[in-house]
Amino acid sequence: MILARFRRNSQVRTIHALYGAIVAQARSVTFYADYRVPDTVEGRFDLIVLHLVLLLNRLVGRAETGRGLGQAFLGQASLGQELFDAFCRDLDANLREMGVGDLAVPKRMQAFAEAFYGRQAAYLAALDAADQRLFEKALARNIFPAGNDAGAAQLARYARAVVTGLDAQDEGALLRGEAVFPSPEAFAQQPT
Repeated sequence: MILARFRRNSQVRTIHALYGAIVAQARSVTFYADYRVPDTVEGRFDLIVLHLVLLLNRLVGRAETGRGLGQAFLGQASLGQELFDAFCRDLDANLREMGVGDLAVPKRMQAFAEAFYGRQAAYLAALDAADQRLFEKALARNIFPAGNDAGAAQLARYARAVVTGLDAQDEGALLRGEAVFPSPEAFAQQPT
C-alpha cells in the first residue's frame, strides 16, 4: 500500500519533469526570433506538439519494439500515456484560463486532439520517409502556414537532432524524467 503510493508520486514527478522540459524547450526564444515560428497561441501549441510527438515516439516506440523484454518497456508505454494525459490537462486548464466556457471546452479539446493526431501521423511518417524534404514540408504546412521554407528547414534539422539525441539517452534517465533536448541555437545559423 505504502509502496504503491510512493511509486505513484514518483511517476507524477517524472511526468511533471518531462512535460516541463517539453514546454520550456518549446518556449525557447530562438524558435520565434531566429526560426521565425509565429509567436502566437497556435505557434506555441505547434512547438509543444512537435516536442511531445518526438518524445512520445521515443518512449512508446521503444516500448513497442521491446515488448516482452521487461518491465522498463511497460513503464515507457505507461509513461507515454501519462505524458499525453498531462498535455491534455494543460490544454484544458489553459482554455479555461482564457475564458472558454465549460460547454465549449470539450469541442475545443476534440479539435486539439485531432490536430495532435494529424501532426503526429504526418511527422512520424515524414521522419521515416527516405525523402527528407517530406518532413520539412510537414513542418511548413503545420507550423509555417504563411510560408517560411528556411525556418522549416532549420526546424527539421533541429527535430532530427532531437530524435537522435533522445535515442541516445539512457532508458533509466528518461524513466526518471531526465529528457535533454539539443540547443535550438545550434541549428539557427546553419545554411539550408
